[in-house]
Amino acid sequence: MLRYTITRVLYMIPTVVGSTFLIYLLVFLVPGDPVLALAGGNKRLSPASIAAIRKQYNLDDPFFVQYGKYLDHVLHGNFGYDFNDNSVTALIKTAFPYTLALALSAFALKIVIGVLLGVWTGLRRDGVPEKFNLFFTVFFLAVPSFLVAYFSQYLIGIKGHLLPIAGVQAGYPTAFVMPALVLALETAAPLARLTRTSLVDVLKADYITTARAKGASPGRVIWLHALRNAFLPVVTYLGLSLASLLGGSVLIESIFNLPGLGGTLATAISQQQGPVVVGVSVFLLLFYLVTALVVDLLYPIIDPRVRHV
Repeated sequence: MLRYTITRVLYMIPTVVGSTFLIYLLVFLVPGDPVLALAGGNKRLSPASIAAIRKQYNLDDPFFVQYGKYLDHVLHGNFGYDFNDNSVTALIKTAFPYTLALALSAFALKIVIGVLLGVWTGLRRDGVPEKFNLFFTVFFLAVPSFLVAYFSQYLIGIKGHLLPIAGVQAGYPTAFVMPALVLALETAAPLARLTRTSLVDVLKADYITTARAKGASPGRVIWLHALRNAFLPVVTYLGLSLASLLGGSVLIESIFNLPGLGGTLATAISQQQGPVVVGVSVFLLLFYLVTALVVDLLYPIIDPRVRHV
């Protein structure tokens, strides 16, 4: 198990370096001068002030020098400063709880909806359950999430007066129920299909037939033998989707006016705040990779055969 863990950790190193390099490169290649954009697009700033700002943020250095300095700062827990001299780390600490609350709420709803629907249709593969699962999957994969969000705001918030349509004034969990539900429905559809397909494949396996032949009860066959093995790909998807929910909440946070990382990132892009864009993106990347590592380490617990791979 220790060797397995060390191997997975070592695999993360080139991934982190390569991914952060690409993020920094994409922001570096964005056209325009961020210093002049900060000044309103004109040249009211004196040449000395512009030069001082560029020196402060290493904008005059070659690209690889800029990236090397930034990577060194990240390794020391410093995600840099925006062009207003605000700490990006502080911005992340302020916005992250809102994004995390939204992601965890959507994640919980996603598990309840997706897994239960997948198990239900996996055990009852004919008739109404299968047709409902197919409709649910196709509908929420085909309809854009922003349409579901606007429809929910209109139907539940404006017409029904059941939940607030935007903002966090109502507090948790009231203010997060609607955006979390929209985000969960978007990602619960593939989870339901994955759970259903995995369970159906496992129920056809030889060891399931053997367990039934030995006289094991249907409940024991399903809960002890089938579901444990069927959940291996499901756990993988769930672990990675939790991290992707953080990054994928940009649009939902904007629609529901939530002050999370998504709103921070959208504002930074519109203002050409490169340090904020890079800092938030790198933070989300690191969170995604750590979550993927935790999922990899859960594999041997769910299926001990993975330790020998």
